[in-house]
Amino acid sequence: MNELIAEIKALIIHCLKLEDVTPQDIGEESLLFDSTGCGFDSIDALELGVALRKKYGITINAESSEIRNHFATVNNLAAFILSQKSVSP
Repeated sequence: MNELIAEIKALIIHCLKLEDVTPQDIGEESLLFDSTGCGFDSIDALELGVALRKKYGITINAESSEIRNHFATVNNLAAFILSQKSVSP
């Protein structure tokens, strides 16, 4: 799981074009879309969602009531990706 978390952090930095940010700057439990955490916005969520779909082949249902929770933290994203992988053929 640590490798997946590192990949997700690197993906966030790359796809959101975050300058002067390292993976160590993003806490595993930091709120990604909250002003008290990373402060990302809805456009960032869309870009990150596209990048996650391309890299991991996961299905993201924007209508799901759980999607906000899945995207809340890096740890939540990792758990979501792993859950999608376990149900994939």
